[in-house]
Amino acid sequence: MPKFQKGHPGGPGRPRGSRNIANVLLDQLAIDGAEKMVRKMIEIAVDGDRVAARLVLNRVWATPKGRSVQIDLPPIKSPADLVHAHAAVVASIAAEEITPQDGAALASVLETHRRAFELVAQEERVEKLEAEVRLLRERLACP
Repeated sequence: MPKFQKGHPGGPGRPRGSRNIANVLLDQLAIDGAEKMVRKMIEIAVDGDRVAARLVLNRVWATPKGRSVQIDLPPIKSPADLVHAHAAVVASIAAEEITPQDGAALASVLETHRRAFELVAQEERVEKLEAEVRLLRERLACP
């Protein structure tokens, strides 16, 4: 018989989220020296060190996670309209009005829109089929 059964290791292991001793000590050192270090970096940046200035400014002003994209999309009222919207995105990329990454993000949004149309169409088909089944059951039940 094996020493350990499958799925049951020999002990509980380390608790989830616990940190090892080295990381705990480094965290404490960082906490203790963080204020001094930040003040020194600011002082060096003010004295003209560009690298220090960039590091300080990168921490002060977070880089934006996303930005607004200006593009004229046609109104989307049916799945057929999505073809024209995708064409507008491709045309904007070709004209260098938006980046290919922005175009990919827009195409992803349009794909989500397409799936929403598909879901609504599927629900309508299911409801229609259920109504037909009810009608057939009623016809079979009445002689």
